[in-house]
Amino acid sequence: MMGVGPQVLVKKNWKLLLSVALLLATGVLVLAQPPGGRRFRRDWQSVGREGVPSWEVDRKFVKDTFTFVRIKYDSSGYRRGGGWATDFRDSELNFSLRLQQLTTLKVNPEPIVLQLTEPKLFEYPFIYIIEPGDLMFHEPEVLALRKYLTNGGFLMVDDFWGDEEYENFHREIKRVFPDREPQEVPLEHEIFHCVYDLKEKPQLPSIHTAWSGRQSGVIWEPRYGSDTSIPHYKAIYDDAGRIMVFICHNTDLGDGWEREGEDPWYFEEFSVKKAYPMGINIVTYAMTH
Repeated sequence: MMGVGPQVLVKKNWKLLLSVALLLATGVLVLAQPPGGRRFRRDWQSVGREGVPSWEVDRKFVKDTFTFVRIKYDSSGYRRGGGWATDFRDSELNFSLRLQQLTTLKVNPEPIVLQLTEPKLFEYPFIYIIEPGDLMFHEPEVLALRKYLTNGGFLMVDDFWGDEEYENFHREIKRVFPDREPQEVPLEHEIFHCVYDLKEKPQLPSIHTAWSGRQSGVIWEPRYGSDTSIPHYKAIYDDAGRIMVFICHNTDLGDGWEREGEDPWYFEEFSVKKAYPMGINIVTYAMTH
């Protein structure tokens, strides 16, 4: 097998590194919207920061920092959006900044993009796939992802809507784990409460869907006659009950991170109340299990 990295994913003692310090004892997230907003990046190949502040990482903790890793994949055909590069890279820049601000986790200000077959994948305990409605794994990627996840890695999947897009992702992830079925994660699971105590499973619309539904309250994206009004959070577990794959369906957490600087209403209602609390909970769970 080519390019699958070491046999064992080295997971550091994140439980010691990640003692989360909330800004308020109530667990209510308080953030200031960036002044003047941040410019929407239309070219995913741009690597600038577009106004997102940076920070220095202590050299003593270079190998102990959290790095946001986006996975680059092939698509069978673009039904919508931008495939693997959707929301790149303002989404992960903003999320990394907020994770650095709101927790004691040491965070790399520079997110990276990897393919599943790159050996250094095994250096990072958390990876992110967006818009998998047309995702297509090659066989070496299937083998690499299976090894990565069973050796302690964590995959977050985000921003796809409706039955057709879910069926495509389900078909591809079943190639990775033929004997494991994604299961709906109950609201009682710790991933919804480990930092921020969420009272419901959050549904994030894209900013344009939110604008169009502001009066009606319809914040879900229609897809081919499917019922997309209910967000689904599903998981694939390992033999010890650890979540290996966390699937965020009928919701778009990435837009809540990417578009935080574009509209005060969207920022307060969706970025602050839903996207960042859920994202921080997911990373906290991933780094401590």
